[in-house]
Amino acid sequence: MTVYDYCHLGHARVMVAFDVVTRWLRASGYAVEYVRNITDIDDKIIKRAAENNETTTALTSRFITAMNEDAAALGVLPPTHEPRATEFVAPMQAMISTLIERGLAYAADNGDVYYIVHNFVGYGKLSGKSLDELRAGERVEIDQHKRDPLDFVLWKAAKPGEPAWASPWGEGRPGWHIECSAMSEHYLSNHFDIHGGGQDLQFPHHENEIAQSEGAHGCTMANYWMHNGFVRVDNEKMSKSLGNFFTIREVLEKYDAETLRFFIVRAHYRSPLNYSDHHLDDAKQALNRLYTALREVPATVSSIDWTQPQAASFKAAMDDDFNTPEAVAVLFDLANETNKTKSAQTASLLKSLGGLLGLLQNDAVSHLQGATSAVDAEQIEQLIADRVAARKAKNFAEGDRIRQQLLEMGIVLEDTAQGTIWRQS
Repeated sequence: MTVYDYCHLGHARVMVAFDVVTRWLRASGYAVEYVRNITDIDDKIIKRAAENNETTTALTSRFITAMNEDAAALGVLPPTHEPRATEFVAPMQAMISTLIERGLAYAADNGDVYYIVHNFVGYGKLSGKSLDELRAGERVEIDQHKRDPLDFVLWKAAKPGEPAWASPWGEGRPGWHIECSAMSEHYLSNHFDIHGGGQDLQFPHHENEIAQSEGAHGCTMANYWMHNGFVRVDNEKMSKSLGNFFTIREVLEKYDAETLRFFIVRAHYRSPLNYSDHHLDDAKQALNRLYTALREVPATVSSIDWTQPQAASFKAAMDDDFNTPEAVAVLFDLANETNKTKSAQTASLLKSLGGLLGLLQNDAVSHLQGATSAVDAEQIEQLIADRVAARKAKNFAEGDRIRQQLLEMGIVLEDTAQGTIWRQS
């Protein structure tokens, strides 16, 4: 995260996607150390802090707090480590010095330090881009201080009024890519299992991380690279310029957090995710169907018998590149069975498997009734009582009128053997 503003839907997707990965790996018996880096110094941060007439530290601290609030609302478990770039300037400088010693970087006469892309054999292996293709087809920043237009900055010379640190190359600050290499090395060593992020980071950011880390250490950086797909809005890529840019907080003003999480989880992490009110409304109704199955049947989170057919299907789906759409389909199979059999064992399996996706852990009645105030709830209950009285008096027209009144308030009634129950539509 680059913390100069509130998190948007793209951030929500990456947080939820890798929260699911972490939950499933732990459920599968792995010890997981999860590092989520924070960029708390870069051009955008400096610009926004200047516009707000505040320090970069004040700006980033505020938005780190907001980010963690948003993550918690979405049911995202805290990472094992959440390092900030400004805490790792010295390790970044040490890695840059190593790259210079190995002939993979150089200090320019303007105080910047650049990585020599041409000298790293295998540059482009993650994204599938060759140096010839990059030179022929990529838009590359023109910088007269670079030896080659493809070289990228590791250390930026200080500009007047910007935050800066002392270095062997003069006052300055780190480039964007080097911070992640230094922080992952600190917490996970030179070679670790999984590196993740949004699809937009594959090139050049992750490609440059590989060049830095493998160039400095001479070993494979990560065994697996996982990239979640883009978020689109009404089939257009989300962007501020198109005016279809939504923060997590804006979405949560209209939809509850678990509905947003369910909307993200029921799509495969690598596929595009198309956001619209229609899709969120559909996700809300689908999630309500799962909670409806749990409403009347006692359910507890318990140990899972993985030989049980639905549990085995769930496991097979998650072991197949974290195939959450197939895993969610298993939850609906269990909900249907719970509705038919009223089996507490089936309901508990539904709740337990849902928990592995960060779902279905709230009280079912509270979820279905939604965030109503005490006054609203009292009004609803009184109208239900009035309807019951009207029906007992065989005044069915009045009963229907009250049902319609509640429906217009967004309240759906269900008449059961135990009495009338209600939920939000």
